[in-house]
Amino acid sequence: MTPPSPPSPRTPADAIVLADGDPVDAATVGQLPTRAVVIAADGGLRLAGPLGLRTDLVVGDFDSVDPDLLAAAEADGTVVERHPVAKDRTDLALALDAAVGAGVQRITVVGGAGGRADHLLANWLLLAADDYAGCQVRSWSAAARTDVLRPGRTAELAGPVGALISLLPAHGPAREVRTSGLVFPLDGEDLPPGTSRGVSNRFAAPHATVTLAAGVLLAVRPLTHTELPS
Repeated sequence: MTPPSPPSPRTPADAIVLADGDPVDAATVGQLPTRAVVIAADGGLRLAGPLGLRTDLVVGDFDSVDPDLLAAAEADGTVVERHPVAKDRTDLALALDAAVGAGVQRITVVGGAGGRADHLLANWLLLAADDYAGCQVRSWSAAARTDVLRPGRTAELAGPVGALISLLPAHGPAREVRTSGLVFPLDGEDLPPGTSRGVSNRFAAPHATVTLAAGVLLAVRPLTHTELPS
């Protein structure tokens, strides 16, 4: 697969990946990177307009995109990468692969929630896949903000005092998890797959930190009308 041409001689450090799902508006998303490669995964293209984004690349089998919207994006210079319906990668996986191929350091996924529960679960597990371990990955959807936490990085998370946050291990155990700024602290604890130990924690302060020695954690912050980012 040929990576998309960057919009400038220097590749931006950020990629914004637009995924299909429930509508996501600018108030829900909050602050997006101002200089980024913008990649739409099939029907995720419909999020570009409401968010004021111009797409650099659209990938997928195009079974869910509006044909007129796709044609307009292509006429505006967006690269369109078509894949067969019978493929072994989801449209979101193809978009994430393209972001990695562009050489970015951080990936922000917007959308990807709503509709089928298996799609939502698959999307969250995909974000935590080893293929994207070289990038800092986060996701904004209409339902939650999700950050992928890995060893060697101190994750700094923000939220209103009392807001919910769950720390969920993905693809295996998360080792020696330590937190600060949460109501129920973790101090070097291991979180095995399937544990409920990290579920329904809350912010004790506006900022919290999380570290781990090994494994992958999904830090999921459900969004409600009282917990939207400023």
